[in-house]
Amino acid sequence: MSRILLPTDFSQNSIEAIRYALNIYKNIKATFYLLHTYTPPIYQTEYIIGSPGEIGLGDVFQENSMTQLEKLKDLLEHQYQNPNHTFIVHSAFNTLISEVIETVTAENIDVIIMGTKGVTGANDILFGTHTVHVIKKANCPVIAVPPNFEYEAPLEILFPTDYEIEYKKENMKSLLAIATQHKSRINVMNVRTGYDLTEIQQKNKVVLEKILGQYALSHELPNNGIIEAINEFLVKYKINLLVMVKNKHTFLERLFIEPIIKKIGLHINVPFMVLPQN
Repeated sequence: MSRILLPTDFSQNSIEAIRYALNIYKNIKATFYLLHTYTPPIYQTEYIIGSPGEIGLGDVFQENSMTQLEKLKDLLEHQYQNPNHTFIVHSAFNTLISEVIETVTAENIDVIIMGTKGVTGANDILFGTHTVHVIKKANCPVIAVPPNFEYEAPLEILFPTDYEIEYKKENMKSLLAIATQHKSRINVMNVRTGYDLTEIQQKNKVVLEKILGQYALSHELPNNGIIEAINEFLVKYKINLLVMVKNKHTFLERLFIEPIIKKIGLHINVPFMVLPQN
């Protein structure tokens, strides 16, 4: 049984991400947690330190949140009618990040799937603020789904790596579950730096290949730049899912610094899965 957290602000992008989740886990028994958080647009002292109900605001926002969640749940159950899937709605007066972290722990969540941008998402950014924070803070895999993505089964998965970190099977189980279900090919891509792999890199490479097993196909590419290599590979091999490991020692960490995002020119038009390192 997979436990999937689906944060939503009811924007089109978040609904598309939910539909992606239902499709990618179509044949897997799963419980989906539809999560919406709300914070009233006023922060008077009496609201913060008192009871929201006393001034007639808390119930209104909570009721509206729950109404929209129940409506969404009914719509999804009617449209998909999948006996493998169970839906649980969860509304909270909290920040999205805090509630996501708490829910991941409380419900033993396996993976978070969300849109890359919310209702205020701008076209010139790669990830919205909420997506960035969830990826940074979550200790479970996160799949970010770009706007207007038409569902494609993840048959071709791209996994860029420099073999600098030690891989653990436990952290790969969500990726392996997807690959097993869809009979995916995981293209492990390493961009050569002009030097041979170190002893540690060689060891990590062997471990990774063992973990990924029959699904892995290794690619060694010339050093024309990691971003350029990813962009070209995404198009050339018609990649359906990009996967990286969250590691502060690699360029992935820099993807979430807004000025850097615009400068490096990473073009992601497929779902992006980020795996925890520990």
